[in-house]
Amino acid sequence: MAKDMRDIYTDTLMELAKSNDKICVLEADLMNATGTRPFKEAYPHRFFDVGVAEANMVGIASGLSTEGKIPFAATFGTFASRRVFDQFFLSANYARLNVKLVGTDPGITAQFNGGTHMPFEDIGMMRLIPDAVILEPSDCISLKELVKQAADHPGCVYLRLHRKGSQVLYPEAEQFEIGRGKVLRDGSDLTIAATGFVLVPEALKAAEQLEKEGISAAVLDMHTVKPLDHELLLKYAEKTRAVVTCENHQIAGGLGGAAAEVLAQHLPVPMEFIGVHGLFGQVGTLEYLMEAYGLHSDEICRKARTVIKRKEEKHR
Repeated sequence: MAKDMRDIYTDTLMELAKSNDKICVLEADLMNATGTRPFKEAYPHRFFDVGVAEANMVGIASGLSTEGKIPFAATFGTFASRRVFDQFFLSANYARLNVKLVGTDPGITAQFNGGTHMPFEDIGMMRLIPDAVILEPSDCISLKELVKQAADHPGCVYLRLHRKGSQVLYPEAEQFEIGRGKVLRDGSDLTIAATGFVLVPEALKAAEQLEKEGISAAVLDMHTVKPLDHELLLKYAEKTRAVVTCENHQIAGGLGGAAAEVLAQHLPVPMEFIGVHGLFGQVGTLEYLMEAYGLHSDEICRKARTVIKRKEEKHR
């Protein structure tokens, strides 16, 4: 049986901890949900469960960072963003420390925890913090490599972590770099720029559907939302002259907004957006929520046809 994403996260931290005694883990009474109990058992003196006190957890992580540690502090994405924003902004980022904040169950992946635990705004909030890095792995391979990249990065990182489920989109030996997106599929008619566990596979599925209609779609995995890979985005916008962004997040402030800012300044092309349109979360299965919020391949195809039509009209 394939391991859950949360198990890959913990395994990677344990692998790093073997050779780096600076790695430590913090939890806010959620180690079973995050899957970090094995780390506690292997490295009890480098594991800190602070209880249901997320803001305090970030403060402790910041203190550990001042002593040269590399703290990975995890909690549900709603708490990792809205509840601790001030502490992460000031105690960690403003102080130029080295805290890795992990927000689990991003967007609709919160499922039955419902709207109170369904973060659609966390990327937008983190994008406002100067120099903060935002990562969202799409599969087990990218998660493992990006956790390693986060540990090596000398500064604060926000990692969106899909906890349950497993998928592999990349070869085992694939290399990743913060700030450098990946081309999962080449194409010439439009560019689909996606991020995360939910939408990157849907983007690939949409590209396959569009190919049957004679539409060639490039698919980019923008695993780093900040700093966004301007070079790759502009290269494919120049090539295809049409862009659709896809994210498990509010369109406002997320990948779509970030991409639009780049293209508006350097290469204005027709754009369409897949994401949450100013709505709160709700209870449901992942499949139900994907349908409810239009976060699926059929909607990507619909937006792709729309943006191509706009491109053609622009050039008449």
